[in-house]
Amino acid sequence: MRVLVTGGCGFIGSALVRLILADRSELSVINLDALTYAGRLENLVDVADSDRYEFIRGDVRDENAVASLVARCDAVLHLAAESHVDRSIDSARVFFETNTVGTQVVLEAARRTDFGGPIVIVSTDEVYGDAPADSATHFDEDAVLRPSSPYAASKAAADLAALAMHRTFGLDVRIVRGSNSYGPRQYPEKIIPRFVTNLIRGERVPLYGDGSAMRDWLHVDDHARAILAVLDRGKAGRVYNASAGNERTNLELTRLILGELGQDDAMIERVADRPGHDRRYPLDSSRIAAELGWSPKAAWPEALAETVRWYAEHGDWWEHLGSP
Repeated sequence: MRVLVTGGCGFIGSALVRLILADRSELSVINLDALTYAGRLENLVDVADSDRYEFIRGDVRDENAVASLVARCDAVLHLAAESHVDRSIDSARVFFETNTVGTQVVLEAARRTDFGGPIVIVSTDEVYGDAPADSATHFDEDAVLRPSSPYAASKAAADLAALAMHRTFGLDVRIVRGSNSYGPRQYPEKIIPRFVTNLIRGERVPLYGDGSAMRDWLHVDDHARAILAVLDRGKAGRVYNASAGNERTNLELTRLILGELGQDDAMIERVADRPGHDRRYPLDSSRIAAELGWSPKAAWPEALAETVRWYAEHGDWWEHLGSP
């Protein structure tokens, strides 16, 4: 069985490719990636010579290229995306072009080539918008989509397009909405790698507002396992939330990182809050647990400590990138 992974050189995509090649001997991978700033060949250097792996440099918006690759494959795992909220606030267009139009190109390629396999769309918890920090609310898969940022809106639009293509054309579309992921090889614009690399450089960490915004932290390997569970056992037209049940305020997270690196609150720089900053993304992941048997394995805070150590020990991966 040959699987097309779009965005396979990115953070979650590369973890997924490594997991497939390590644990799923019956699968081979074609990786389509444009190698924009966050997609890096270094993320897959250890599997580049595998006879079950093929890398194609290309843009998910290229209709002919995508159609030719879809026609060669038995399944599609669609992860190619622009994902950084702050960048989407500064310049939204590329987010809609890549995330929304790119998804439509993948879906249309499947329709045009009579592709009959599953198409797993990797989405985000941010499509639901936020809930009050003191609320008991948890969003299930039927919750109303209320995205707050251009990034989240572009992903919500992609989800709706995918579900419409399932309804209209019968495409076997399945959607995974994961919570905030962390782990090695995440580009240092996201909070954990940025704070870790800043501190290693001796720089302070920029904490938005009072630090009360909450995120549910899911290890990237658990996220990859959720995607494969949806590929293996998910149902067409179905959405699956995947979270760790590991909600932490940004201030609590920051202090854990500071402690791992022997620092204290003196290294925190309070900065103006992000426009439209969501307070909390609480997911109900009971569906993926009950229907597909998935549950997270990584232990907190041990996995966070391992992540911090990875950046400390792999300066060659990030030092040349400079400060975000």
